Amino acid sequence: MPQTSRPAPMPPLAIPAYTATTALGRGREAQADALRARRGGLRRNDFGHAALDTWIGRVDGLEQAPLPERFMRWECRNNRLAWLALQQDGMLDAIAELRERVGAERVALVLGTSTASIGETEAAYAGLETGADGQAQFAPAMRRPIVHTPHSLGDFVQHATGLRGPCVTVATACSSSAKVFAQAARLIDAGLADAALVGGVDTLCGSVLYGFNSLGLVSTQACRPFDAARDGLSLGEAGGFALLERKHAGSTLQLRGYGESSDAHHMSTPHPEGLGARLAMGDALARAGIDAADVGYLNLHGTATPANDAVEARAVAALFPDTLHASSTKGWTGHTLGAAGIVESIFALIALQDGLLPGTLNSRDADPACGPQVRFDNADRVIAHAMNNSFGFGGNNCSLVFGRAA
Repeated sequence: MPQTSRPAPMPPLAIPAYTATTALGRGREAQADALRARRGGLRRNDFGHAALDTWIGRVDGLEQAPLPERFMRWECRNNRLAWLALQQDGMLDAIAELRERVGAERVALVLGTSTASIGETEAAYAGLETGADGQAQFAPAMRRPIVHTPHSLGDFVQHATGLRGPCVTVATACSSSAKVFAQAARLIDAGLADAALVGGVDTLCGSVLYGFNSLGLVSTQACRPFDAARDGLSLGEAGGFALLERKHAGSTLQLRGYGESSDAHHMSTPHPEGLGARLAMGDALARAGIDAADVGYLNLHGTATPANDAVEARAVAALFPDTLHASSTKGWTGHTLGAAGIVESIFALIALQDGLLPGTLNSRDADPACGPQVRFDNADRVIAHAMNNSFGFGGNNCSLVFGRAA
C-alpha cells in the first residue's frame, strides 16, 4: 500500500437528529426493532410488470402516498419516499427549529442519489404520445422538467424544508449518501454554512433492476453477504436524513471523521487488493483522531457479490484487530444504492446510541477468505466509536467515523 500523508483530526460535528425509512419500516425505531429481532425486509420481487426472479427490499405504501398538492411539480416515487422519510422521528420539526435558529440561508442541503427520479422518466418514455408535428413527445402530465434530472431530489427537499443554503446533489453511485457527510463537513469548515441537512434517497426502478441483472450481479435468493456460497446482491430502496452542526447542547452523537478515495481501477470492480478502501478507512480514522482498535462496530459495504466482499474483508483485516465487530446489514434492507450510505450510517448511529451491534442476516457459512472481523450474530455492548463503509462503481470509496461527545 503506498504511503500517503494522513489528514489532521477534524472538529467533530453534532448530529442532533437522524432517521431512516427502509423495507424494515418507517423511522429509527422500526430499523432498530428489526435489527434486534433479526427480522429482514426482503421479499420475492413483486416490482414491475415483468418481475425478475430475485429478492428486493421494497418500502410499502409508496403507491398509495402521492405528494401533497403543493408539491405535485415534483411528483414521483423517489420524491414520495423522500417526503415519507422526512416525516419520521420529528425530522421536519428539527429542521424547522434549526432553520429558525441559524437562518435558512446558513443551512446547507447535501443529498445523495444514484438514479434520482429515473423511474418517472422511464414511465414518461413508455407513455410517449404523437404530437401535432408527428414527433413523439411526453404526455402533458409528464412535462415536468425538474423531475427528469439528477437534481430532482435536492430541488424537492429544498422546497419542502424551506432551506436556502448551498444545495448540492452527490451522485457517485453507491457511495453517494456517505459522501454527503464529507461534503457537508467541508461546507461548514469553509464557513459557507453553519449546519447541514444531509441524506439520500433511491427507489426501485427498471433501470436499476435490469441494469444490475445485465451485469450478472443479482441473486435469485435473498442476499448472503460474506457467505461462502454468496452469489449476488438483492436490490432495495430507502430514504434517510441527518442534521449536522458545529455544536448542539442536546446532542451526544457526532460525526468524527471521513475518508474518501478513488480506485481508478475499473468501472464496476474494486481494486483486487482493496487499496482505495484502505485509504478511505485510514483517512477516516486519522480525521477522527483514533486508532483502528478504538472502533467498536463497522458497518461493511458487504453487497454479497463474490469479488466485492472478499476485497473489502481483506482491506478490513489489514487495518483492524480480530476483535472488531463488523457486519453487512444488506440482508435486512437489500442494497439501497445511493441511499446505502445514509441508511447504514443510521445503523452505525443506532449501534452507538443503543449498543446494538447487528450481525449479518441470511448468511450461515463464513467464507474462509473473509477475516475474523466479519460477524454473523448480533452483539450488545457499549461502544465509543462506530464506522460505515460505502463503496461505489468506478472506485468511489467513502468511510465515516461516528462517536459520542465526551
